Amino acid sequence: MLTPPYTRYDQLYVYNFDKIDIGQVDDPDLIGIWIEDDTAILFFHKEKQELVKKICTRSGAKIIYEANLNYQDWEAGLDITTFSVPPLIVAPLWEEDLLTEKEEEIPIRLDPSVIFGSGFHPTTRLCLQTITDIMGSNPDSIKSMVDLGTGTGLLSLGAAKLGVNQIRSYDNNPFACSVARKNVALNSCEDHITVLETDLRGALPDTHVDLLVANLYKGLLLDFFGNPDFWNAKYYIISGFTPSMEEDLLAALPMDKLKLLERRKSETWRLWLLANSIVK
Repeated sequence: MLTPPYTRYDQLYVYNFDKIDIGQVDDPDLIGIWIEDDTAILFFHKEKQELVKKICTRSGAKIIYEANLNYQDWEAGLDITTFSVPPLIVAPLWEEDLLTEKEEEIPIRLDPSVIFGSGFHPTTRLCLQTITDIMGSNPDSIKSMVDLGTGTGLLSLGAAKLGVNQIRSYDNNPFACSVARKNVALNSCEDHITVLETDLRGALPDTHVDLLVANLYKGLLLDFFGNPDFWNAKYYIISGFTPSMEEDLLAALPMDKLKLLERRKSETWRLWLLANSIVK
């Protein structure tokens, strides 16, 4: 996350340790620690060879790999800048001065950090557009939402800004949860969004909501599709898959309980808007 004196991301210095028990890391240049598959990945604004040696010495950890890359390269060559999905306008913190007080625009301030959900991946943008379309056409239909794999929290923020009152946002990555909570606070949405750290592979949250958003990978979507407790929401936004994955995912849908309202696409990615069959 961005902390003083840093106001934007430039160079990223990445160190991947072979274990997660590396002790406390307190450094002013630390961006965050990503825990994944029993490894710890540390992101810094500056080179930290001496600190890394100390961590290895005290913890017995070893470095799997390290990298020095530009932030734009981390974001697949994209320049993270202000964009709009009307009426929402999303600005990274280093461009928040571009946000205006125009009545027709709803601003979102975002620290994208190094977490999925900057808004520049096609599936994130598809989901955000679909949320705005639903809320624009029938704002009273969605009062509660679950966001599975929230990342930066952008989709939850968009929904909250458009009038969804109760949102539970889940991620299994502690760093992602920290970033999402920061973004919730930046946008004064604490009364509407609760960020929860949960391993979605092992525990399915309560899905009795108006809208469930799942922008995830194919394997996890298939696991959810086979769980009857997943299908308690009124509406579903499902994304994170390509056309080659669509046949298997379609075959796993309990279509006796669902209506496929819409299929959307952006580049090589797809999205479904589904309704529970009880929805008229």
